[in-house]
Amino acid sequence: MTSITSVKNLRLKFPGESEMLFKDLSLSFNRGEKVLLLGTSGCGKSTLLQVLSGLVPRTIDIPMKCEEIQIPDQWGFVFQDPDTQFCMPYVDEELAFVLENLEVPREEMESKICSLLKEVGLELDNIHTPIQHLSGGMKQRLAIASVLALEPDVIFLDEPTAFIDEKGTEQIWETVKRIWKDKTLIIVEHKIDKILDIADRLIVFTPDGEVLADGNTSMVFTHYKEKIKEYGIWYPGAWTEYKRNPIAVNKIEYQNALKLQNFKGYQNREIKIEVDDIVVQSGEWITIMGENGAGKSSLLLALMQLIKTSGIYLLNEKRIQKTKDISGQVYLVFQNPEYQFLTHSVFDEVTYGLQNEPEIETNAKEILSSLELMSKKDQHPYHLSVGQKRRLSVATAFLQKPIILLLDEPTFGQDSINTFEILEWIEKERQKGTIILMVTHDRHITDQFATRLWEVQNGKIVTDHQLNKSTKVEKEILHELII
Repeated sequence: MTSITSVKNLRLKFPGESEMLFKDLSLSFNRGEKVLLLGTSGCGKSTLLQVLSGLVPRTIDIPMKCEEIQIPDQWGFVFQDPDTQFCMPYVDEELAFVLENLEVPREEMESKICSLLKEVGLELDNIHTPIQHLSGGMKQRLAIASVLALEPDVIFLDEPTAFIDEKGTEQIWETVKRIWKDKTLIIVEHKIDKILDIADRLIVFTPDGEVLADGNTSMVFTHYKEKIKEYGIWYPGAWTEYKRNPIAVNKIEYQNALKLQNFKGYQNREIKIEVDDIVVQSGEWITIMGENGAGKSSLLLALMQLIKTSGIYLLNEKRIQKTKDISGQVYLVFQNPEYQFLTHSVFDEVTYGLQNEPEIETNAKEILSSLELMSKKDQHPYHLSVGQKRRLSVATAFLQKPIILLLDEPTFGQDSINTFEILEWIEKERQKGTIILMVTHDRHITDQFATRLWEVQNGKIVTDHQLNKSTKVEKEILHELII
């Protein structure tokens, strides 16, 4: 078969790192292949895509060397963070920008734009909608639509469904299979269940960027499963085999309460979320699920008082009307981790705003070590991989001791070990009495950890289901402590 992109003896080293990421890595990809790259967070998968596309070092200045490299003539790239690839402020203008470069006649553009949006399931009342008004998942659909418009020979997909709901994920991969069945696809993805039937080749990387396995799906998961499990790489059945570690806490307090009545959150004078009457008690872990654009993130922003609100919002019977009313009591982990970074090092980010005490330093080191960030403690947060940035953004919450912890997709882009570690840290906070409100598309989290489920549709909580897991979990922990 004919090679369409390749690299020989690649060596790459990030500034500030003592070790090279790739050491004489050689890979070749054939025309029409569908290749899935698997590995732990930070092992270099996304960087490899950027090298093969020529973004590194042409656009992204990272020192690298190789004997040979073959860059595709026509390629498209879907990034983990869709905001990084938009050029225009409006949806229609973003796609029109691509179509103009392809010399599509102006009179054909509107129908072509509508067709592209329909292909990726992005339904809008007005295609001239500001991109920043879209949810994270809707932005990702737009990014995929812009690549569809290019009609490239090679498509690099870097976790294209990270922010997309389950139904949308299926729709995106069905679209990929249908539209790009004859194209070369090189895919980085942690949500592998929906794409194993697409991939005819898997390449598995060790944590230090070396190739562990290269072959078809059956061969890789048959012969390398134990190593894959050891490294924390996702594999079919990983959630089924997961056994939660018992967590001991010194004190469980149930005294805090959140109450919302006729509560509304607004953006651009439109109601984005409304809650009729709801009460949440200490120690509840509520997962918030729903399709992209339903209002899930808007609910968290409203509770954080980052968008205009109306109605009754009570925290421990105290009326909340301004951001200062929740200072030190409510903490939000944004969907985009870069939105909350304030310092110049990973360690300073975790301890920001806290007193410089030995206990704080000890706890910070424990958290960073458990989330595999201790070796990065002196690095600037922006120099981390996307998965590492996400872990850091979640880690910042654990020393703040909020009454309510708001989490927007806290496990996206994570390998299995770090996903479970994050969730167990959150569970530890829940058992201390913290109220957990988590937006997620992962039903495994609801099944394994949540005590309550909210389903959001069209800006309203349409389902409020008690899962009755709190008592069960605490009985299991008590049993472990007794024996």
